[in-house]
Amino acid sequence: MILITGAAGFIGFHLARRLLEEGKPVTGLDNLNDYYDVSLKEARLALLQEHAGFSFHRIDLCDRPAMEGLFRALGESGDLTVVHLAAQAGVRYSLENPHAYTESNLTGFMNVLEGCRSVRPRHLVFASSSSVYGGNTKMPFSVHDNVDHPLSLYAATKKAGELMAHAYAALFGIPVTGLRFFTVYGPWGRPDMALFLFTRAILDGKPIDIYNYGRMRRDFTYIDDIIEGVVRVMDRLPEGVSRPPVNRPGPESRFAPYRIYNIGNGRPVDLLEFVGILERHLGREAKKNLLPLQPGDVAATWADVEDLAEATGFRPRTPVEEGIGRFVAWYRNYYGRTR
Repeated sequence: MILITGAAGFIGFHLARRLLEEGKPVTGLDNLNDYYDVSLKEARLALLQEHAGFSFHRIDLCDRPAMEGLFRALGESGDLTVVHLAAQAGVRYSLENPHAYTESNLTGFMNVLEGCRSVRPRHLVFASSSSVYGGNTKMPFSVHDNVDHPLSLYAATKKAGELMAHAYAALFGIPVTGLRFFTVYGPWGRPDMALFLFTRAILDGKPIDIYNYGRMRRDFTYIDDIIEGVVRVMDRLPEGVSRPPVNRPGPESRFAPYRIYNIGNGRPVDLLEFVGILERHLGREAKKNLLPLQPGDVAATWADVEDLAEATGFRPRTPVEEGIGRFVAWYRNYYGRTR
């Protein structure tokens, strides 16, 4: 059995659908909160519920009794893998509603960790974020780099989650792997993400906000590559090492069965180039509103995926041109939008 938290979310939906299509039983958990359009989450969920192997529980991560009950029931099924993707996302929103981040990303994750402590799953895989690299300027970002300088509360909660997970791996021997995702995009994406916002605004003839006056670079990673990376990592259980790596401190823990991997495209793209590709696919020119860098934002991201490639034999590879085209085709079909 595979438990996916955040199953009605962007990444959780795609992972659940992939696993269900492979004939694997999936239990989904989500609270269907209104951070963004709930009807989009419900539409994703409806597709998953077409599969006989899918069961769903509408539970808030912070509901401790409900979480305890769910893990108790799942523990009786025997072999369990937990993929924890539920979280309060968004860098800028953390300036408006910080408590949502401490509740979901800290208290909620604690309930997941305690659930894993009680049932001892085969593997706990959890979502971290490229945001943990914060003020780092050395490129590309490596999992061996120090990540002690977050620039947003969101990033801080994700780093805290990594530390909490390591503690539980060390204390209870639970195999744990964290995945730092880099700017995920694609069909069924989140409406608060740049590609979704830009597409909607351009088709409506409204201006798009471009921060740092366009001097932004992002390691945009297509959703199918993210899912392939997650699936491969799920089957690779981490082990502790007998001694710390020489001159290479990082995700290999000598104390615990714990690893961290980046999942990113490894090819950062200038934001204005990204917009230009989108304009070509939409057949319309964007009205650009150039603005300063926002608090909590970083000017560039770039993933070093060498550890992921070494461990799993996989490197994300979908070109941005292709990925944007697939998103636009989905968007037009889902919303019935034409030129």
